[in-house]
Amino acid sequence: MKSKQTFADKVISFNRSLAYAGKLPKNFRVLNPYLDNPETMEVMRKFYYKYYRDNKKRKFIIGINPSRHGAGVTGVPFTDTKRLEAVCGIPMQSAHTHEVSSVFVYEMIEQFGGAEKFYQKFYINSPFPLAIVRKTNNGKLLNANYYDEQHLFNCVKEFMIASLQRHIALGLETSEVFILGKKNAEFIKQLNDEKKMFETMTVLEHPRFIQQYKSKEKHLYIEKYLSALQK
Repeated sequence: MKSKQTFADKVISFNRSLAYAGKLPKNFRVLNPYLDNPETMEVMRKFYYKYYRDNKKRKFIIGINPSRHGAGVTGVPFTDTKRLEAVCGIPMQSAHTHEVSSVFVYEMIEQFGGAEKFYQKFYINSPFPLAIVRKTNNGKLLNANYYDEQHLFNCVKEFMIASLQRHIALGLETSEVFILGKKNAEFIKQLNDEKKMFETMTVLEHPRFIQQYKSKEKHLYIEKYLSALQK
């Protein structure tokens, strides 16, 4: 008899099958870390087996889309290689990254009670779960958000809806969802109004915004996160 898949098995299967073949505006590209670096698949697998090898229902925290220095390398949302090794005990040999959002998230996780306690209750991912970059006139690649241009959002909208529905099918609670970033929340609300996926949306400031513009009040934002997540 086939054994029941764990939450980890479902997430790993989801990530293995990720591919975006839709249209994109000129100068935008999608990066798939699971295809670009074999070690990404391996460290991602270790992470989910470490924290999600069960069938517990979890609450959903929704980011924007992975940065090319965070989950765009590690395959784990809001986790750069520094925190992947220092906090999660999973070293990555082929890349070394520092991602500012990851700094805030893991400080918050530590105050929540640590990674094991946090990941028992929450699952983090994005409506567009692959990194998006924009090529500048001089050929440099910059991180991009799915909502940076209306045409970009229109291109990826159906893929985002399908991704959110697949995330929910992993075994996530839908009575309340936590959205990171106010602009992100505006677009998620559009999708939710159309597809009725979540009952309540709780919006929190995005970790990058906090680190970049509100670092002196970081402790207040951590308290705000903990108050929302621990209620």
